[in-house]
Amino acid sequence: LGGRSGAAKRLKTAAAEAGAHVPVFLASKSLSNYVSKDLMDGPLKPISYISGDSEVIGYQAEALPEICNIWLQARQDGVLNEQQADRAQAAEIVMRGLANLGVIALIDEATGYQDTRDRDALQAILDKYLQKEFAAWAKRFPDAFYREIFRLRGWSWNAMSVARPGVVGRYTNDIVYERLAPGILEELQRLNPTHEEGGRARKHHQFLTDDIGHPALAQHLHAVIGLMRASATWEQFKSLLDRAFPKKGTQLQLLLSDD
Repeated sequence: LGGRSGAAKRLKTAAAEAGAHVPVFLASKSLSNYVSKDLMDGPLKPISYISGDSEVIGYQAEALPEICNIWLQARQDGVLNEQQADRAQAAEIVMRGLANLGVIALIDEATGYQDTRDRDALQAILDKYLQKEFAAWAKRFPDAFYREIFRLRGWSWNAMSVARPGVVGRYTNDIVYERLAPGILEELQRLNPTHEEGGRARKHHQFLTDDIGHPALAQHLHAVIGLMRASATWEQFKSLLDRAFPKKGTQLQLLLSDD
């Protein structure tokens, strides 16, 4: 939650002076009026757990949207400086990721904890997103998604051509399906396996449900395209993507900068 920058050290000092257990990412004086006692005694009450051989201090998963809302409200009230506005932007991106996933499921996905979840509970999540039989094909991925991939990779874009480098399929799995919900990609690969020629009979999105799966896909793509457009390089985009929509087994980062 902290960092090595001078600003991060000052925030840690401010957190200590503020009392009890104000986390460093809320220790700014600009946010003091937004951090309630109920929040500090509830979701932001530190939790100690063991990670490997070390004891680590963390917070309840339900704290994440509360933290984001504090930053967003402070931005709306105009009390943030330019550097803090970047953090509020990061909070907005995270909130988009929480919109169609339960916050517990998102934390589980980011930390890899879903491997220990009850299989029936995970299957219930999958059942909301996926249907057992494929639906009629409809265009779900806007041209802007592929156009931005081409731009960031330095490839020549031809809007009239449907031919794409084979690696784009792997990019799609990485950028979209591995980050949409826990276990989605694995279940799609089971429902829609590759044939002898190496391709698939259907598009993965044809197995998404109309009420949950397709809206979640559309919202995720909208957010991803926004990250792409804000990025100058592929590496910058992947860094933003990993922070906004982490895959399982990766550390969930609440804020983009320690400055």
